[in-house]
Amino acid sequence: MHLSPALSRIAASQTTAMTDRAIQLREEGRDIISLSVGEPDFATPPHVIAAAKAALDAGDTKYTAVGGTLALKKAAALHFARDLGIEVLPSQITVSAGGKQAIFHALLATIGEGDEVVIPAPWWVSYPEIVRFAGGKVVPLHTHAQHGFQFTAADLEAQIGPRTLWVLLNSPGNPTGACTSAETLHGIADVLRRHPRVMVLSDDIYAPINYTGGPHATLANLHPDLADRILTISGVSKSHAMTGFRIGVAAGPQWLIQAMERLQSHSTGNPCSISQAAAAAAFEGPQDFLIDWRERFRARRDLVVAAINAMPGLSTPVPDGAFYCMVDAAPLMDRFGDDAALALHLLEHGVAVVPASAFGGRDGFRISFAADEAKLAEACRRIAKAVA
Repeated sequence: MHLSPALSRIAASQTTAMTDRAIQLREEGRDIISLSVGEPDFATPPHVIAAAKAALDAGDTKYTAVGGTLALKKAAALHFARDLGIEVLPSQITVSAGGKQAIFHALLATIGEGDEVVIPAPWWVSYPEIVRFAGGKVVPLHTHAQHGFQFTAADLEAQIGPRTLWVLLNSPGNPTGACTSAETLHGIADVLRRHPRVMVLSDDIYAPINYTGGPHATLANLHPDLADRILTISGVSKSHAMTGFRIGVAAGPQWLIQAMERLQSHSTGNPCSISQAAAAAAFEGPQDFLIDWRERFRARRDLVVAAINAMPGLSTPVPDGAFYCMVDAAPLMDRFGDDAALALHLLEHGVAVVPASAFGGRDGFRISFAADEAKLAEACRRIAKAVA
């Protein structure tokens, strides 16, 4: 085996590892409820499926421009304006094979050896691994359940140093479901003005899944004077149940978009042409189905939160968005040793979750409540039995 130094700096995703293990156990005949992956169980909207079929029938099966079709970039511009309040030109947008690829290309295109990236923790599993692969250094900004996994602008500024290049924001967040308030974003903007070298990657993929009742707040909308230092990530995977279509969109300064597309030209080339047609229909078509989906996610959230908080040794705050609960299991660590052992114990009892340590946390686990109510109720019964 001859592995590159860059690859040796990263580990495989524990989210996908746990999901793969759950699939393997199912294939062996075990009854496993997987709450490890963030994938809506709803069917992709019919108008999106129709657009994909129409593209196939029309023979749209050839290469497109590396950074996406003009039709999809225009549709994405509509989405950024309507749903995130960000006015951008199609030339300021790039399309990738999922939001993850857009993040990967943005960081690889900009990070030099030793550059620092501040990431609030708990974090999405791929953020630190991408930074390390690029040769950068991860600077954790630790948040805690008792504070709703929130941080202040002062907390952020304390982590910024002379080598800081990026700050990563994710709201609503994976794995915590925490939403960054407009007030906090105003404070972050003040910090950025004092540190002109620092850029912000704002991952807003879960923006449509917000339970606060208020509008989604994002930095590029609130402070357009900083837009030349902000890359906003979005897509259709979570909002339109299109995970398998692999389409992400990113909006930011043209120099960064061009750099990302240069890198993409040597990795995947263009995203799937059929998926691009479907994504354009997703952005341009009816959005009213999201009202029902959001309320169903809210009901599932309430079911899981109530069940977890009724179990001795487990607790979770109420997430304001996305479809995850970050469960604190610190009182159980004397029995299990660490959260990885606890996650394996729950898997043996028929429930797949992901340990908090995979997200830069500790002594707990993440539950995805993007599953139907019957499965969630049964999963919670199994968890209660497993930890009793």
